[in-house]
Amino acid sequence: MMKYVTNIILLTFFSFSTSWASYILIPMEAENQKNHLKAYGIAYWVIEQGEEAYWLLNYEGGAFAFPHNSVFEQECKIRDVSYRVIPNAQFAAIRSEISDPEMNQEVIKLEKSPKIAVYTPNFNARGERIQPWDDAVTMVLTFAEIPYDKIYDRDVLEGKLAEYDWLHLHHEDFTGQYGKFYANYANQPWYKENKRRMEELATSLGFGKVSKLKSAVVEKINDYVMGGGFMFAMCSATDTYDIALAAKGLDICDVMFDGDAADPAAQSKLDFSRTFAFKDFKLIRNPREYEFASIDHRSRKISPEADYFTLFDFSAKWDPVPTMLTQNHTRTVKGFMGQTTSYKRMIGKNKSHIKSDVLVLGETKAANEVRYIHGTRGFGTWTFYGGHDPEDYRHFVNDPETDLTLHPRSPGYRLILNNVLFPAAKKKKRKT
Repeated sequence: MMKYVTNIILLTFFSFSTSWASYILIPMEAENQKNHLKAYGIAYWVIEQGEEAYWLLNYEGGAFAFPHNSVFEQECKIRDVSYRVIPNAQFAAIRSEISDPEMNQEVIKLEKSPKIAVYTPNFNARGERIQPWDDAVTMVLTFAEIPYDKIYDRDVLEGKLAEYDWLHLHHEDFTGQYGKFYANYANQPWYKENKRRMEELATSLGFGKVSKLKSAVVEKINDYVMGGGFMFAMCSATDTYDIALAAKGLDICDVMFDGDAADPAAQSKLDFSRTFAFKDFKLIRNPREYEFASIDHRSRKISPEADYFTLFDFSAKWDPVPTMLTQNHTRTVKGFMGQTTSYKRMIGKNKSHIKSDVLVLGETKAANEVRYIHGTRGFGTWTFYGGHDPEDYRHFVNDPETDLTLHPRSPGYRLILNNVLFPAAKKKKRKT
């Protein structure tokens, strides 16, 4: 009898607790979320605590949900993230609604917080950045309170990439031409200091030239992606990475960069089969021209006021990966410039610099250009995002950092954070 009573009490307790169980829902629509960027940090923090979380693709702007407790709720308040507490039954109803085959929505479970590495140069003895520009990814990770480690060439060559799930490539020149800043900044102290430090680093790692060091780094990153890593790059790190892959073993640097002349036949020796995204591009051989190759859409005829790009819509149930990468509270995102701003879609009749297997995520159709692309490599993936700073239309050398407290709902920065959470998603087989 006592055992029977005990079972009744336990059953009543569990029924009571289940009926009152609840979830925190973080809406991501324009009108219902006051801090989109920090919302990603909350989602990351929750799964970092070992709790389950869900990404509701195309539901309320790509909302997040996770079991409610007072600690999680307090964290939302502290970080000024809009949320609402809903009963377990309501969350179950939302999931049921999303599962409807007619709804272009999907529930993605976030399983594990990815360990993040940002490829960025060292700081000097005073803690100042050697190069006088900032990096959008480090700024938004810091603002969203998502932890990351800084790594650079020595770390990459020593095999430390294996410790990380996600890698961001800093605004970088992987060709060894120091950003092609020679014409305007060769006499600037920061340029001279950076060149000296890079040559010293290359020598210490056993390379006679910085270009050879960068080529070795590019190959290590390629191995990392092939092995299952997630790589994200912006601005000049996108096209110079592919240029360096295609130019393996070639000298494409002029005398002021590496002490001897470039190979005059380098263009004809490029191997486009080795690149991630681009093909059939022409190297810009002039060392005084602030451009690396014909990949970047240099002849843009669009005013700043009209410079917007459109995100593509994908099937959440059939193509969850691109759907994750394009989650936003708007399909139209304000454009922004960079050393590499965008990729020209067509270079002639039926010709393109973009490989046929590359997935276009965002484009400026009126300008005949692509802004945001994605692809696979071996067991891993890569994403390229043109431009330097989503909230600074033209970010010049020595400009101050963008204050993200003024842009907590930035659609352009949301695309970066989509990529950060993407590796946390439970892998789902593509439906056939």
